[in-house]
Amino acid sequence: MPLPFAPLVGFLLGVALAWAASSELARDDGPLVASRPFAIVAAFAALLYTPVVAYFVAFHGDWAYLYEVSWRNVPSAIDFALVLVGGASVFVGFVVAAPLLRKRRLGVVSALTVGAGSLALALLALSARRLVLSATYAQFHGDFGTEPITQSALGRGVLFMGIVVAAGLAWCIRAMWTMNAEARR
Repeated sequence: MPLPFAPLVGFLLGVALAWAASSELARDDGPLVASRPFAIVAAFAALLYTPVVAYFVAFHGDWAYLYEVSWRNVPSAIDFALVLVGGASVFVGFVVAAPLLRKRRLGVVSALTVGAGSLALALLALSARRLVLSATYAQFHGDFGTEPITQSALGRGVLFMGIVVAAGLAWCIRAMWTMNAEARR
């Protein structure tokens, strides 16, 4: 996942997970970090989302930076910090949405979701030309040696990681819904 998208997508995933756990969150008014949904979000963010973001930085760095900078010139500490920001954004989305959902302030949660989603879509529209190509920084800016993402290892990585994130998200939502069913009993 390109680094400019990682915090936005992570935030949206965190909000979605909080929304999926809304009944459990409403039932348990203890500290958020002690709740069962928080443990699921922590596992999703640490064991799935952060490694997916890191994969693209490690193996497709120029694409991860949307060919704005040469990945080879970026210190690894900056790469690491940006990957952690992407992973932490799942927590941020969850921690921002959970108290609002506990108070049944669905309008505010919806506004947050629409705002972050609109920003992500606008960034997607602005970056579309860069996202569909697999190249190095020099190839992209020199207009040589680029290949469509669909015919490259990057494309296979995007497809595989998309499936992994979707499956992980589906499992987390299923776990949240199971908790919600228990909370309603």
